[in-house]
Amino acid sequence: MGATRETGSDAPGEARFLARLALLAVLGSLLVLVLALGEGGLMVLGAGLLGVVLCAAGVWWFVAHRGLLRVIGALLVFLAPAGVVVLFAYQGLWLTALILVLCWGVALTCARAALRRSRPERPQVATAAARPDRPVLIMNPKSGGGKVGRFGLVERAEELGARVILLDPGAPADVAELARRAVADGADLLGVAGGDGTQALVAAVAADHDLPFLVISAGTRNHLAMDLGLDRDDPSRCLDALTDGEELRIDLGDVSGRAFVNTVSFGVYADVVQRPEYRDDKAGTALSLMPDLLVGEGVRRLDSLVDGAPLADQQALLVSNNPYFSPDEISGTGRRPRLDDGELGVLGIRVEDAAQAADLAVRGSQSTGLTVLSAHRVEVTVSGPAEADGPPEAAEDAGADGPPEVAEDAGADGPPEVAEDAGADGPPEVAEDAGTDGPPEVAENAGADGSAEEPGTSGAVEIPVAVDGEALQMPIPVVCTLRPGALRVLVPRDRPGVVAPPPAIDWRRILDLAFGRTVRTAPR
Repeated sequence: MGATRETGSDAPGEARFLARLALLAVLGSLLVLVLALGEGGLMVLGAGLLGVVLCAAGVWWFVAHRGLLRVIGALLVFLAPAGVVVLFAYQGLWLTALILVLCWGVALTCARAALRRSRPERPQVATAAARPDRPVLIMNPKSGGGKVGRFGLVERAEELGARVILLDPGAPADVAELARRAVADGADLLGVAGGDGTQALVAAVAADHDLPFLVISAGTRNHLAMDLGLDRDDPSRCLDALTDGEELRIDLGDVSGRAFVNTVSFGVYADVVQRPEYRDDKAGTALSLMPDLLVGEGVRRLDSLVDGAPLADQQALLVSNNPYFSPDEISGTGRRPRLDDGELGVLGIRVEDAAQAADLAVRGSQSTGLTVLSAHRVEVTVSGPAEADGPPEAAEDAGADGPPEVAEDAGADGPPEVAEDAGADGPPEVAEDAGTDGPPEVAENAGADGSAEEPGTSGAVEIPVAVDGEALQMPIPVVCTLRPGALRVLVPRDRPGVVAPPPAIDWRRILDLAFGRTVRTAPR
């Protein structure tokens, strides 16, 4: 099993050695700059920094504007780094630049290795699990481009004694209700081969009945499977848990009565995935909407209370079931090192102009435009104009009972901060889950006709929300909480395991390690 990494017996000594190497590499880069002062050393540093700033400003203009500014932004994105390279070559500074890059590369590599060896990992506790007698697996044949059929998951599961409920893509079903019926019929395990939106709906039923839950990585991106250490290349290996498995206890998120396993996105990303045309043209739809969502007149901003502390005027907000490792690595490969820490991750973004975009690119998580927090409760509302059903085009195109293709396309799961995470593995049946036939907890939040009205109320304000990539509308305030240890997950004993993400660089700790000072850190 690859879920736990063993630490060498001389980890403190290795950490000290690597920390000293990192500091030597930093000193080496400074020495190169000093020796190259007369030959353009400062020019190398200044030109490199200017290139990053111009490139970030270009990205902002390209995304947030139309017309001439968008063209200028696109040109800057390509010409800024090319200009830096040409300058280095023309001035004969390429060797100095190369040495500086190598020194910094060595420094960062050694620093991360030192930090990793200095902090003991707290292994996620796995317990022995009995073989289930009546497992029931729900499979979506369309998910992940047809992985269910391509990997023979139905036949393999039935060979192992499982009952398979194969969804009909032409007749969307309420998967949560299917799971509840399976429990009523005596199922002692529930599982899903599908996207993370479907995984969450069935996981909630399993948690409510304290039954083990089996994740089969048959979606497109499979973020939950990745963070559980499952094999995402061959989903049939996930079925090995039925005969040789062990159990993990993980947290389950809750957003206004609906379960989530990965993320809840508010703001820009949630607005974009509401549009039906997003399914066929993700990039084009995003580019056409971004200027209005980022800098348009009367644009809506998000206000939230994070464990009671205000976080105001955000353009985008991501709430995750346990924090993602590093906000500096905003990509579809973002990972959560643990799923049982009992805390929500909170990531807020507010970038108003090219200068703030450049600040974010240079300073990363230290930028004023990026807020990174952890919390137990997050309450989200809106500031600025807000209509009863959200933006007219969003309410019209993606109401709670919107077409299944919207939910199918909203993607599986990646940190929202990443539009490319919106893969096409969202099962069509999920749209039904938020419509007239949805589970009770969802129906409360998104009524039969897509409205958010509760009995005795009228005109409740709804905002677009992307729950595990699924496009929904929810009445404000939208409240996110966590159910610690609520979900029992059955995983194969033999699985690839979770790749430990590189730790964030903390030069103060590197100095402490290098000089043998006591470093007190909580185990991970």
